[in-house]
Amino acid sequence: MAASQTKLRWEEEAAFFDRVAEQQAQKVLSVDPLTIQRYGAAHPRRRFNKEFRFCVLKDLQGKQILDVGCGDGVNSVLLAKLGAHVTGIDISPGSIELAKRKAEISGVSAAVRFVCSPLEEAEMPASHFDLIWGDAILHHLIENLDLLLRRLTLWAKPGASMLFAEPVNFNAALRRLRFKVPVKTDTTPGERPLEPAELQTVRRYLPDLQVRIFSLFGRLDRFILTDFNYERSSLLRRALVNGLAILDYALLSFPLVRNMGGQAVIYGHTANGK
Repeated sequence: MAASQTKLRWEEEAAFFDRVAEQQAQKVLSVDPLTIQRYGAAHPRRRFNKEFRFCVLKDLQGKQILDVGCGDGVNSVLLAKLGAHVTGIDISPGSIELAKRKAEISGVSAAVRFVCSPLEEAEMPASHFDLIWGDAILHHLIENLDLLLRRLTLWAKPGASMLFAEPVNFNAALRRLRFKVPVKTDTTPGERPLEPAELQTVRRYLPDLQVRIFSLFGRLDRFILTDFNYERSSLLRRALVNGLAILDYALLSFPLVRNMGGQAVIYGHTANGK
């Protein structure tokens, strides 16, 4: 990608998420104790996308974590609440300011630092992080994915974990259908769900790559939960979401069905000695 195009992409991404941050800035709250309880549980439930991630990660106490594309800091603060030392990086100045406020209100400012920079220009210590965490970030970086994974690998310790949660489209028929249906979505320029080709790129950096697919009937959660909030929804609403999660986890375990899911947790370890 030409330098001018790259700079334009950075500006568009930053402006988009600055607007999002401005909308969210009216109501900055500390992390809900129920959220900490849910993700800090001794035995998180594997059927839920985010709880599955904490099943994979296990104990975070004292770990050095890089939160890539940290946005408003919700994950950085949660990870810090669970005992980690977190560096959050994002391209949006508005999001970074919001993240700092959220960390302060939540009482974890000493355990979190935030950096506002494009990943391509960021300066991070080499072989420093125990875990690279990304929540819906790789699908924004497809055009520079190889370069950025190379940089993340440089910053990670040998054998460190990398874990990403991403929208995916691994089904060719669904991809063709999606391009034919004029669905209005609020997205940044160039973003799209990851496809099999991007997964192969990730595998070059994570030789033991594993993928767990989610969100078949779980796509209905947004219509069930109150304000998209599982912890504060009613018992009945949570029960409905629990049922859909159990059904999804079972169905998406079958090879013929798994590629119809819309979300994936992608995780593995960097090669030893790199």
